[in-house]
Formats: sequence, C-alpha cells, structure tokens
Amino acid sequence: MRKQKPVADSFVIMTELVLPNDTNTLNNLMGGRMMHLMDIAAAIAAQKHSNRIVVTASVDNVSFRDAIRLGNVVTLQAQVTRAFASSMEVHIDVWAEDIPNGTKIKTNEAFFTFVAVDQSGRPIDVPEAVPETPEEIAFFDGALRRRQLRLVLAGRMKPAEAQELKALFEL
Repeated sequence: MRKQKPVADSFVIMTELVLPNDTNTLNNLMGGRMMHLMDIAAAIAAQKHSNRIVVTASVDNVSFRDAIRLGNVVTLQAQVTRAFASSMEVHIDVWAEDIPNGTKIKTNEAFFTFVAVDQSGRPIDVPEAVPETPEEIAFFDGALRRRQLRLVLAGRMKPAEAQELKALFEL
C-alpha cells in the first residue's frame, strides 16, 4: 500500500515584487517570467508532497486574464491536486496586488504535471494525495480526466482508451 499524505501538506505561497527587469515595454510582467515563477512554485509543492527531486512533465493551458503591472506584488499559490504512480498534478493560482491602490485580482491559473525522479533521473513512486476539503476533493476528482486529456493530446493514449473522457460525452 502506498504512503498517503494530505494535499494540504503540499500548499505553497510564493510572493514576488514586479521590478523593471521583469517587464516588457508596456511595463507589464513578461509572460515568460510569469511561467518561470509558476514553475518554481508548482515544483516546490510537488517536492513537498513527494520528498523527491521533481521535473516538469507538462503545463496545461495558461491564460493571461489581466496584465500584472510594474510595482505589483505577485502571489502564487500552488498545491498538489492528485498523485499517480510517479506523477503529480499541481494547481496554481496567481494574484496581482496593487498595494497603493488597495486592489487584488486573480490573473492566472494553470495545472502543471511533475514527475518525481531518483538521483539517476528515473521515475520513482510518490505518496497518494488525500484531499480533505470540498475544493480539494473537486480538484482531485477532475484530475483523472485532465490527465487523460493530456495523454491523448500528447499521443501517449488513444482516445478510445480515455474512459473518464468518454464518460463526459456519453449522454
């Protein structure tokens, strides 16, 4: 039986200040810099869950809802949603705060997948993720469908084999 860990144990909050070197010519945080920060926060969450070295396996659609401006404080919140054999799905929310104006908005959200590896870079088993709150349970329940979609899109699973996805379309 696999070891179990609450998903809450993987929760990470990371905060950064947007400085001039992080921005484009419109004084907005560059998308690549945002992806870099998201990858770091998500990797830390995956490491906390697995107690292992982790590597990024995939990134789902990242949409940029609102610009993050020079001088904003960026807060990233990441947490493992579900663990499979050696892989873990991590959900990330990104918030931009304009402290002088007293405003805070959610700007980004994404799912990253990480694989735990040993010192030789080979995949290694991770603990089972145990959701406890209604939100954690909802993310956990949807993770298998998201995983199957990733595998189908990557050509690693045939659409006919994606039972969780097929169930969505059978009326």
